[in-house]
Amino acid sequence: MPGRAEGGVKDRGGEGCRLLKTSFICLFASLPTPAFAHASDRGHVLLLPTGYYLVGGAFAVAVSFPVLALLPADSLDRFWRRRLPLFTFGDGARAVIGLISFAGFAILIAAGLFGSRDPLSNPLPLVIWTLLWAGVTLLQGIFGDLWSWLNPWHGPWRLASRLSGGNDEGRWPLPRWTGCWPAVILFFAFAWFELIDPAPDDPARLAFAAGLYWLLSFLAMLAFGYRAWSRSGEFLAVFFSMLARFAIVERSEHGRLALCWPGAKLLTAEPLPISGIAFLLLALSSVSFDGLSKTFFWLGLFVINPLEFPGRTAVIGSGTFGLVLTFVLLAAVFLLAVWLGQRLAGSVHTLGKAAGLLVWSIVPIALAYHVAHYLTALLVDGQYTLAALSDPFAMGWNLFGTADMQIEAGIVAGADSAWWLWNVQACAIILGHVLAVLVAHGFAWRLHPQPSRAALSQFPLTLLMIAYTVFGLWLLATPTVG
Repeated sequence: MPGRAEGGVKDRGGEGCRLLKTSFICLFASLPTPAFAHASDRGHVLLLPTGYYLVGGAFAVAVSFPVLALLPADSLDRFWRRRLPLFTFGDGARAVIGLISFAGFAILIAAGLFGSRDPLSNPLPLVIWTLLWAGVTLLQGIFGDLWSWLNPWHGPWRLASRLSGGNDEGRWPLPRWTGCWPAVILFFAFAWFELIDPAPDDPARLAFAAGLYWLLSFLAMLAFGYRAWSRSGEFLAVFFSMLARFAIVERSEHGRLALCWPGAKLLTAEPLPISGIAFLLLALSSVSFDGLSKTFFWLGLFVINPLEFPGRTAVIGSGTFGLVLTFVLLAAVFLLAVWLGQRLAGSVHTLGKAAGLLVWSIVPIALAYHVAHYLTALLVDGQYTLAALSDPFAMGWNLFGTADMQIEAGIVAGADSAWWLWNVQACAIILGHVLAVLVAHGFAWRLHPQPSRAALSQFPLTLLMIAYTVFGLWLLATPTVG
């Protein structure tokens, strides 16, 4: 979620960690205006035995490596292939749902332009940053590709295509060399707006950005085809489709639903091109930098007093630099780990093919970081969203009977809440890395059928995942600005 915007726009990106830490401070900041209802401008320290968590998390990921290396390949293969058939779910209502989604999006844009200026009373920033970016991401990772039904482009595109007598191919084909690069560029722009822009929560500013993005994407879909642009340029579709491969629900081409193990669909994926590798690494590095950018450590590097934070405008340069640097460092370390693994195993495969397969193991980690990072935002801002949707234009309406609901910000405050929130966040990160090792091991068998070579190829990548586990737990525990 976006960090604090100047002029009273709240910080949601690090809210999970901040509210968790706030529970152990003797004096809780209680501010009067709604925009500051559950945010604080102070740095906090989490007083939990985090050293044990760091060691335990690293140990859990480390132990998973030899355990998997000793298991027979055929038993793992049978484990991943198990399915529980459910029922058939057709596409008949997809266009109608898409038109309803577009109508809702249009109403939200209007609310952003003409509704309340308070980002906790206006439904646009709450829906985009809480329901969409935090909530739908989580649902995609559990239930599959819901976004292909909910996105606001499919219905209007289908209608425009029928009226014009066109088809899904569009007017011009996208060159193959484009790959996912348009989505990479647009995702970086999105991450910059979310993390660096001075006021990403401002309703009017967000309405302009979201409306412009919808229009440009719609024109691109008409020009290059809906499927082509959804796979190459519309970054939300690309991101959500990658996360959907981790889901426990699988849908066949004929609409048959089945339950599978988490991550099972990842192992059926083909190697991603360089652009796809860059996209997944950017998705992970951006949420990592979101947490890092608010730490006392990061701000100290630029001689910024975290207890007197000057505002986001003052750190645009360092923030942009950090966002790029985090991506470059993660990409370099990941590629180095894959290259070393291939050398140790004496692989005949190219680095591109190996990295294109093994990068899919990033998906469980990215999803785990997303859960840990945005958990409390969902719990608290989700309540604000329900209230705002009942009165989208601040005209005293109560459409769903939730406009006057009592916001329970205390759900994430207090010693008991802090204990279970911290443990859920820590377990999500540790479990995500363990599953990543499991998925990476499955791909290692595809690249190296010999057990010894498969294990050797995974050793450097496992070390990277252990280090990233420690880094993620450290982000949860280290002092941050509010």
